[in-house]
Parts: sequence; structure tokens; C-alpha cells
Amino acid sequence: MEAVRTEIDGVYIIEPRIFKDSRGYFFESFSERDFFSKVGEIHFVQDNESRSSYGVLRGLHFQKPPYSQSKLVRVISGAVLDVVVDIRKGSPTFGRYVAVELSGDNHRQLFVPRGFAHGFSVLTDDVVFQYKCDNFYAPDSEGAIAWDDPDLAIDWRIPADRVILSDKDRCHPRLKDIDSPFDYFQDLYK
Repeated sequence: MEAVRTEIDGVYIIEPRIFKDSRGYFFESFSERDFFSKVGEIHFVQDNESRSSYGVLRGLHFQKPPYSQSKLVRVISGAVLDVVVDIRKGSPTFGRYVAVELSGDNHRQLFVPRGFAHGFSVLTDDVVFQYKCDNFYAPDSEGAIAWDDPDLAIDWRIPADRVILSDKDRCHPRLKDIDSPFDYFQDLYK
């Protein structure tokens, strides 16, 4: 695997080594040894999977400390635009985001460190999305920012009138209106 640095420190695009032949393909979707050596010692404790249809937008979500999570996300089938926003107070990239297309065809993964809000929009008729988390889900620790925050100006690559949201995702505050629980100068992995 290759761990490609993005313009925001700590966010990586993971490019697996794919072996193809007449039968199909094979790749290691996760190797702790390789991940530790190229990204960091993140111990994943929970795997999740969702299925969504075109236009579904999930996000921008995070969990507050001490239940914050790092995630390694990927698409099994279909395609999404995956977005992570730096919400670490004091960060030189606070309020900036990385957007990457993940698909069942390109097999890319995205590593989302703690201190980032995460979301994705579904670009194909159907998508199966998987992610590994380094902390267990804690419902009382949920946080989020508005997917359509004009200060972020994220192009989700679907028309706004085709966006499908959960009731909860319709009413999140803008980034400037939250008191982020993350501090750039703390060690977020302990």
C-alpha cells in the first residue's frame, strides 16, 4: 500500500497494491503492519458498513472527546465524494477540507484522523461504504457541522435539490458557530 499525504497534515489517501488477472483482482484492504509504518499506530476496534442511493449525503459528523474517532473509510461498490474538514482549534488548516472520490473501481481509502468532521455524498445509483473506527460509537458524544456551510463552500458534486438528508443532518450549525472540542496542539491519539 501507498499512503499519499494530502494538503492537510494527518489526512492520507491509501492506495492499495492491486493484483489483477483473468480471474479478477486481489488486494489487502488492511494490513496493520503497513498502516503502522506508513500512517501511524492506530488501533481500530469497530468496523461499520452502510448502503445508500444516489443523492444521499451523510455528514459532516464527528465524535467529541473522549470518544473521538479516527476512521479508515472505503467504498466496496459504487462511488462517493468523501470529505474531511479540519476542525482543530489552532490548526493552520482549520476550516479547510480534503475531498476525494472513493469507489469500488479505484479501491482508494481515506484516513480521517481525530479532530476532523467527516461526510460523503453518493455519486452513483447505489453505494456500499465501509469504515474502520479506533473508538466505539458513543451517541451522546455526537457532533456535526452543516453540510452546506457557505464558509466551507464544499462542492458535493450533486445538485442541491437532489440531496437526501436525514432529519438530524438538516439542522447542524455552521463551523463558525460551534466551539470545537479539538485542539491542534494536543496529542489526539492518546
